[in-house]
Amino acid sequence: MRGDGDGILGGGKRSESSLKVRQKWLKRKEKWLVVLGVVLHAVYMLSIFDIYFKTPIVHGMEPVTPRFTSPAKRLVLLVADGLRADKFFEPGSDGNYRAPFLRSVIKERGRWGVSHARPPTESRPGHVAIIAGFYEDPSAVTKGWKANPVEFDSVFNRSRHTISYGSPDIVPIFCGALPHSTWNTYPHEYEDFATDASFLDEWSFDQLASLLNRSNEDPKLKQLLLQDHLVIFLHLLGCDSNGHAHRPYSSIYLNNVKVVDHIAERVYNLIQSYFKDDLTAYIFTADHGMSDKGSHGDGHPSNTDTPLVAWGAGVRHPAHNLSSDQLEGAVQFVDEHKHNMPTPREWGLEGIERVDVNQADIAPLMSTLLGLPCPVNSVGNLPLGYIDFNKVDKVEAVLANTKQILNQFLRKSQLKQSNSLNFKPFEPLKNYNLVLERIEHLISIRDYEAARKLSEHLRRLALEGLHYFQTYDWFRLMTIITFGYIGWMIYVLLHVLQSYTSLPEKLVEKKQMVHLRKNTGKVYFIACLFSCLVCSLLLLEHSPPLYHAYAAMTIFLWTQIFSEYEFLLFLWRDLQRRESRYFIKLIATCIVSILILEMLVKSFTDRKLYTWCFWTVGVAAPIYLVRSIPWKSRVPIIVLLTCWFLSIFTLMPAEIPENTWLVVTSGVVTMMIGGVARHLDLHSEDDKYWLSLRTNDTSRPKFPMLFHLQITLVGLSSVMVVLSTSRRTKKHELLAVHQLINWSIAVCSMVLPLFSATGVLSRLTSIFLGFAPAFLLLSIGYEALFYCALALALMAWMLFENAHRYLSKASLFSASVKAMQNSILKHDERCLQLSDMRIALTFMVFFNIAFFGTGNFASIASFEISSVYRFITIFSPFLMAALLIFKLLIPFMLVICAFSSLTKVIRVPLLGCYFLVILCSDVMTIHFFFLVRNTGSWMEIGNSISHFGIMSAQVVFVLVLFALTNVYTKDIQTSSAQRLSRKAM
Repeated sequence: MRGDGDGILGGGKRSESSLKVRQKWLKRKEKWLVVLGVVLHAVYMLSIFDIYFKTPIVHGMEPVTPRFTSPAKRLVLLVADGLRADKFFEPGSDGNYRAPFLRSVIKERGRWGVSHARPPTESRPGHVAIIAGFYEDPSAVTKGWKANPVEFDSVFNRSRHTISYGSPDIVPIFCGALPHSTWNTYPHEYEDFATDASFLDEWSFDQLASLLNRSNEDPKLKQLLLQDHLVIFLHLLGCDSNGHAHRPYSSIYLNNVKVVDHIAERVYNLIQSYFKDDLTAYIFTADHGMSDKGSHGDGHPSNTDTPLVAWGAGVRHPAHNLSSDQLEGAVQFVDEHKHNMPTPREWGLEGIERVDVNQADIAPLMSTLLGLPCPVNSVGNLPLGYIDFNKVDKVEAVLANTKQILNQFLRKSQLKQSNSLNFKPFEPLKNYNLVLERIEHLISIRDYEAARKLSEHLRRLALEGLHYFQTYDWFRLMTIITFGYIGWMIYVLLHVLQSYTSLPEKLVEKKQMVHLRKNTGKVYFIACLFSCLVCSLLLLEHSPPLYHAYAAMTIFLWTQIFSEYEFLLFLWRDLQRRESRYFIKLIATCIVSILILEMLVKSFTDRKLYTWCFWTVGVAAPIYLVRSIPWKSRVPIIVLLTCWFLSIFTLMPAEIPENTWLVVTSGVVTMMIGGVARHLDLHSEDDKYWLSLRTNDTSRPKFPMLFHLQITLVGLSSVMVVLSTSRRTKKHELLAVHQLINWSIAVCSMVLPLFSATGVLSRLTSIFLGFAPAFLLLSIGYEALFYCALALALMAWMLFENAHRYLSKASLFSASVKAMQNSILKHDERCLQLSDMRIALTFMVFFNIAFFGTGNFASIASFEISSVYRFITIFSPFLMAALLIFKLLIPFMLVICAFSSLTKVIRVPLLGCYFLVILCSDVMTIHFFFLVRNTGSWMEIGNSISHFGIMSAQVVFVLVLFALTNVYTKDIQTSSAQRLSRKAM
């Protein structure tokens, strides 16, 4: 017979001994389930680095020696770090152009264009693209990119000698391990944002001038400078430092553009007067631009558009404008912005042909001008619009570039084929030898145009083939991980259904368990055979150890699922007996749950969604309640006002503006909330909707003055906020007595809730007041008021659930009766029902708004370091970071305390709700798994990893917070079911 509840029901009696045995078994299983969840999420979190962030670098290719005579004996590379294209080309406010020398080069003896950088527009990847010709793998975000050794080929490696001067963050990357190099850098202390950094550019030039002067007295140095294949690289950091410190529209930054142009002119004159042979090629460019806010990293045109000017030996002279389809070797640009746009009129260059390039194209350009093999890892396309070659040499240059990229493709294909049992080649290049033979034939019959076009076509196919092998294992790995997450969620769901809902008696009888174990043995035997097969295949393919871990985890989870086929069969039969109304409810619950979880996923990038969420709930929840609950109970109006109050904060900027008096006002609001809660706790004995939250006569506080002490500490902390801040604004040192008082208030206030009364409202009010002083002292603006709004909204949630409990008495009573048959539940807990899914979903919403209510938790940088100045002013990174993290954790602690108390009020199992929360968080985890990015800015890549990591770690994070808050919530007591029934009557 079926009951009225929406849980899965059962009946019958069990002996006390069998109940104890099953209870022990279920408790043991639950512990292992938690351990499994921790291990699984840790292993699967690592999978993104095998799927998304594999290095594009392969070794073992032979360089392709060009079959043409180099036009240049040496090359000078000038890189102005952080120089925007528009600020370089446009005139100043006085109408004069900021780079007169380089403009004269563009108009009289060189070529120009815009070099389009690929995000991440940062210094290291920009220089790697310019000098090595490839876009560095985003896995550099995981290993500290500034300190990486040279692990790739570059133009500098291929040179006979390289001379380099500039920043200590850039020059050592390319020259630190290069034996045939002469280089030097200025100390890190020179990079002072408080000064005009253009002197750094002057330092680099002075070093080069000094070297050339010394060579007149050093024959060995003179001989070194006079040899061919020489590269001179000057890194000019001034624009980048001044852009960060003063913004790119500041007079200091714009003047630095003039400084850079003047240095380019002096370098040209110095080199020409020293060598006197016109065999020097010059390249001037930038690694990235600079946004108006003084930052860079993303794909905005202000960051990706950089100037490119080339002149000297082997470089074509200016030409009249051509349409974009007339340009030789025109290629698709690497980013998604529009290029080959009309040259802005204010640049004054619309009559001169502009040749835009991808940033990685500069490396093969430099190699070609010097007659060197292209860097073996380069993916750049030689920009023919810049070189002044005859038809034969032009084709040979393109063919050398093509062969170099093709060699990478062949090497990757060879490596993958040697490690694959079922290798799938890249079909378009299956007969590449025939294409090469055709190109050689066309050259031999002097059909150079056809040979060039065929070479460029082969080069394009080779680049497509490189991407094919870069993503060769994506589908297999993503399938394994996805099935693993799905298996984990099904396994958790089965555990919840078996342990926290009412089960049929036949599944837990001894004889059924024995029968189940016999059949389970067959499942495990088949799983072992399958595991051995998969492991053998992975070993034969020389797969990394983590591949084995991914597969083993996934197989184990699905083995556990299939071992429960008896229970799954019962579920299927039970569902078949259900009425259509139940299916509608089940489907509606699933749809609403997925929509809410998808909204939470979207909220990681758009906090305003929480505003709409709480506005909607603030209207819908009171309408639901007011049909059965009178307004005089105050519950509907409290829900309405608190939801709307909380909705305000996600409209505010993530960068919190400092406002000391708002913090003080928040302290006053905190005391008012505490006072109102105290009044309701003492004077709501006649209101059944507050009854279970009130303090019972038996749980009166042992310390009646505790509440007044807590209010006093909140007030004192507000005073200390004013005193501490006033001294800092006056540039006075924070007094030691102030620090001592602040630390004492923060520590003592968090201990006091342990001595408060054990009623729900009394203990939660004490916890709220206990964390408030520390939060106030760590606040600088509106986040202190957010703390109050969050606490009010959490209380409204408890009132809503308590009222809903009265409105659903019949169903809950049925579930309570069935709870007596469930061995893992406590005597005062009821079974979970389908409608209880809203509790886990609401918790997820509150937990995430605690993440993003006042900023972006994924980046500590988004929180103001001045938050800790009331506790410490001397720089101490570990202590400051600990204080910041503690401040971030306080809202979470409040949410967990409310959640734990709520489970006691409505008498549902806490761990059962925890597993539902994990189930919800893993739905989001799968979504974030597919949202992880390996293109874009360092910030975008890092945030995508952080979002995935946050959700993956939530299984541990929430559990740890439960353990911490259990100190405060374990003693909370609610009214008994019998007392509630009498009051209801």
